[in-house]
Amino acid sequence: MCSPGEAPPGPASAGDLPPEWETDDERMAFLFSAFKQSREVNSTEWDSKMAFWVGLVLARGRRRGAVRTCLRELQNGFERRGSVPLGLGTVLRELLRRGKLQRESDFMASVDSSWISWGVGVFILKPLKWTLSSVLGDSKIPEEEEVLIYVELLQEKAEEVYRFYQNSALSSHPVVALSELRSLCAGLCPDERTFYLLLLQLQKEKRVTILEQNGEKIVKFARGLHAKVSPMNDVDIGVYQLMQSEQLLSQKVESLSQEAEKCKEDARSACRAGKKQLALRCLKSKRRTERRIEELHSKLDAVQGILDRIYASQTDQMVFNAYQAGVGALKLSMKDVTVERAENLVDQIQELCDTQDEVAQTLAGAGLNGLAEVDSEELEKELDSLLQDSSKDSLDLPPVPQKVPSAPISDAELEAELERLSVCAADPAQKAPSASSEPKTAPGLNL
Repeated sequence: MCSPGEAPPGPASAGDLPPEWETDDERMAFLFSAFKQSREVNSTEWDSKMAFWVGLVLARGRRRGAVRTCLRELQNGFERRGSVPLGLGTVLRELLRRGKLQRESDFMASVDSSWISWGVGVFILKPLKWTLSSVLGDSKIPEEEEVLIYVELLQEKAEEVYRFYQNSALSSHPVVALSELRSLCAGLCPDERTFYLLLLQLQKEKRVTILEQNGEKIVKFARGLHAKVSPMNDVDIGVYQLMQSEQLLSQKVESLSQEAEKCKEDARSACRAGKKQLALRCLKSKRRTERRIEELHSKLDAVQGILDRIYASQTDQMVFNAYQAGVGALKLSMKDVTVERAENLVDQIQELCDTQDEVAQTLAGAGLNGLAEVDSEELEKELDSLLQDSSKDSLDLPPVPQKVPSAPISDAELEAELERLSVCAADPAQKAPSASSEPKTAPGLNL
């Protein structure tokens, strides 16, 4: 099977399948049929069927979170009413061509061959299979149990492992035992094969390097999310050995502390039972254990002191590199700047400022004020002469007409005029006076 030691996954649940899976038998019969030999026969149907299965296969892998799959597993997962899709092999071949899937053998062959040196037994495959895969490429349909890898999912999970390690207590030093890393990533990697695939992906990205030292495999991680790992050197191995010594000494101290506490309890029990000789032996054993604990504490303190100095030196090295980079950048930025040039520049600025002040004072200074005063004096003299001339020469203007008040009209005149108007109104046949004749008016009445 494609996943040795694992139970094959069952069919996909109804919620993970498209709506027409259970409702449209005609559509599903078309999708479960085999692909035509050539896409040119009916490119529309070919593309429609391919798009359906490509999306379904990729979605299944992401939903399960498994980076590996095979044709047999997919056929079991997409079984419908006793039938399996006949075109899944063609779909997988297309995904291989697009780079969405990759044969596990091709992936391992693309990684640096140094993976053989750290003895991963699950990756021992026949060279003939690699040869056939490299010769035939992705043109052939994968075998039913040939392991395929979801490329994007593998990269994402490898990034997740790297970040998980960086946020753990093991990241205090870049070198860690492979067994400790496996225990740390147990929740992310369901099986050992997937764990090694993720390590190979990180090694392919040059973010980890693996070395076997004294029969134990150790892993070195790159510092920083975008940094490349450096080859493992004697310093890394020495620090790793110190860390292992610290761990062993701590475990030994804890074990001896428990032993000393047990001797103390045995001495109390012997005293209560009246066995003084046994109690004395227990106390002597307790004293010897405590002396051994003190010796181990001294050694542990020495190892921890060395590790602290190493960590401090690494920090100092990092700060030194930062200072060195800063000095280099500062030299480049100050390349054309000298004290003499700076002083000359400041002098030029001061001279320009003085010149500008003088110009401003000249423009707004005494010269313009004197000219203004001269003009004002001349204008005042001319105005005085005009005023004197205007006082001597009187203007000959016609007299202002005055209105003569009319004489008051007497009551007798008003009554005579009213009587005349009344007579004219009573005799309409009376001829009106001619236009040439002048109307009779009362004396003194202005109409």
